[in-house]
Amino acid sequence: MMHFVEGSIAVAQAVRLCRPDVVSAYPITPQTHIVEALAEMVADCALDAEYITVESEFSALSACLGAVAAGSRAYSATTSQGLFLMFEVCFNLAGMRLPMVMTVANRAVSAPISIWNDQQDSISLRDSGWLQFYAEDNQEAADLHYLAYKVAEDHQVLLPAMVCFDGFILTHTYEPVDMPTQEEVDAYLPRFVPLAKLDAQDPISFGMLATPDYYMEFRYANDQALQKSKEKIRAAGKEFMAQFGRDYSAFVEGYALEDAETVLVALGSLCGTVKEAIDEMRAAGKKVGLLKIRVYRPFPVEELAAALKGAKRVAVLDKNISLGSKGAVALEVKDALYGSGIPVLDYIVGLGGRDLRKRDIARIVELAEKGEGDLFYGLREGVA
Repeated sequence: MMHFVEGSIAVAQAVRLCRPDVVSAYPITPQTHIVEALAEMVADCALDAEYITVESEFSALSACLGAVAAGSRAYSATTSQGLFLMFEVCFNLAGMRLPMVMTVANRAVSAPISIWNDQQDSISLRDSGWLQFYAEDNQEAADLHYLAYKVAEDHQVLLPAMVCFDGFILTHTYEPVDMPTQEEVDAYLPRFVPLAKLDAQDPISFGMLATPDYYMEFRYANDQALQKSKEKIRAAGKEFMAQFGRDYSAFVEGYALEDAETVLVALGSLCGTVKEAIDEMRAAGKKVGLLKIRVYRPFPVEELAAALKGAKRVAVLDKNISLGSKGAVALEVKDALYGSGIPVLDYIVGLGGRDLRKRDIARIVELAEKGEGDLFYGLREGVA
């Protein structure tokens, strides 16, 4: 059924339909509406879950870790500084192979403090062992939660997952969202069946000490689980398509790529603006296309290389910066295209919520055509 709803509420409704047993989160802008809505659902008996109130994000994710270790389906949500306070626990969850889903309402990080959107927070956790999905719109943001739980809890994966969507731009924006029924979600997403769990009658331990003789093998196992998740994501996406009519089996999604000479690469809500800019540029005769990355971890090397093989140049729009180097996405795109001869130009954009308009995207295409890249786009002169 179609609902005209705020992005945060759409996500909260999707989480409710996933039937989590435990929800634990700490409110932080712009994530707060999600967990407020879930708390209200629990209080109104619309969601049969334990809602754990805590004093910090570190405690929130720690509570989820304990819940999953005990065999429960768990959920949390956070953003920015809150995600960074969870940093240690993020690595613990992945290292212990404890699957859960957490929504990240992407927001810039301090200092200076900013409550506006960029993707520095979740991108900084790219090496933590979590699956990472990025939504372009609120329909995708809601749908990716069903898929994320299905993949994360698969016994050949058993890893936590982040569903990332842009703070304010999506979290506080009203859009039409097709919400499935509980029966439809139950048919797609079965109850969580843990491979192992804490049980006083059959005691085991999670996350014990690993000496140098064994630690590397644990990290290898984490990496292999992420690699195996690729086929599980594709299968879950195809199954979602068959049941709901929306296809999430591809890690990347092209727009006007067939004859594109310049291809822009981006994550999240920025892709909608890029598509409109491309339509205008194509009307003026420019051969421009977009490659949207939906799944950032595991990184889609093969799919990305195949989609970009016909491009003359690639321009990556990075709403993050790996300080002292380049944007994190551009670095991985360059690696994926190594040896292809296709130049990859990086443009750091939108940090701290700075708008990137259609005219800016057209200007970036012009710069890429000249070979001018690897820069902070729109930097104010005399300020830095």
